[in-house]
Amino acid sequence: MARMSMVEAINSALDVMMAKDDRVVVMGEDVGVDGGVFRATVNLIDKYGDQRVIDTPLAESCIVGTAVGMAIYGMRPVAEIQFEGFMFKAYDHIYSHASRIRRRSYGYFGVPLVVRAPYGAGVRALEHHSDAPEALFCHIPGLKVVIPSTPSDAKGLLISAIEDPDTVIYLEPKRLYRLFKEEVPEEDYRVPIGQARLVREGRDLTIVAYGGMVQISEKAAQHVADEGVDVEVIDLRTVWPFDLEAIIKSVTKTGRLVIVHEAPRSFGVGAEISALVAERCLVSLLAPIKRVTGYDVLPPLAKLEDYNYPDPDRVVRAIHETMEF
Repeated sequence: MARMSMVEAINSALDVMMAKDDRVVVMGEDVGVDGGVFRATVNLIDKYGDQRVIDTPLAESCIVGTAVGMAIYGMRPVAEIQFEGFMFKAYDHIYSHASRIRRRSYGYFGVPLVVRAPYGAGVRALEHHSDAPEALFCHIPGLKVVIPSTPSDAKGLLISAIEDPDTVIYLEPKRLYRLFKEEVPEEDYRVPIGQARLVREGRDLTIVAYGGMVQISEKAAQHVADEGVDVEVIDLRTVWPFDLEAIIKSVTKTGRLVIVHEAPRSFGVGAEISALVAERCLVSLLAPIKRVTGYDVLPPLAKLEDYNYPDPDRVVRAIHETMEF
């Protein structure tokens, strides 16, 4: 075991998989000589050379389009997009090809591709650098969407994503890259895609969150614990397909649900979870489901960032409103 930050754990996962499987290649802007804009790929080119750690042109469509072809023909490419706001240059390849090849070929070909990108707000970045577009990818059949919240999950989920037979969109909350460290196994290990993590057990109310919002939710849960409210916190880990059974089990027990995500509210992941919970366990609910989210606006620039995204105070207010219903 070694103490790692999230960005170090991601680097470790890439290192483990590249050492294990020579089909794994890393490609993207500045991933080689510079080690990536956040240094997630640092030192990999020294170990594996420029034929497996490929510095690409500044062209996201080219990066993902090339990676799709490589994956169809047996490689395991990991394509890095420098920031999530630039993924849309490659959206056509993801939507029109990566997600459809298995169906189009009647199962003869798959696209075992991972598209990595720093995700979300929290570092006072510029326009197109703080978006939370996960719902746009969740809506495409054939894709999986993963957003880790801890270094150990980041490594295990990335290894699972690289081994997955289909395309995985792997979004890395940049606010968590170096926020804290924890013990992470140095060897090869996996966290299953599609399995939620029970962060904190509770009896009065369930919070479902993912990515950078898990820590925010934990802080809110601890705050209301001092008031005698026992909150259960679930980390989705995989945003699609998410672990509905874990959510249903928890809400059936607590009778109350608050969903927290930093993406805009309308048509978001929280809306889908809310609808499914209402369909599956309406009779267990003791209060209306609450969503604490970003607002339906473009991501604000640095000075207004904190006003848009959920913080522990907003989550605490939602807990109070739900408990007092």
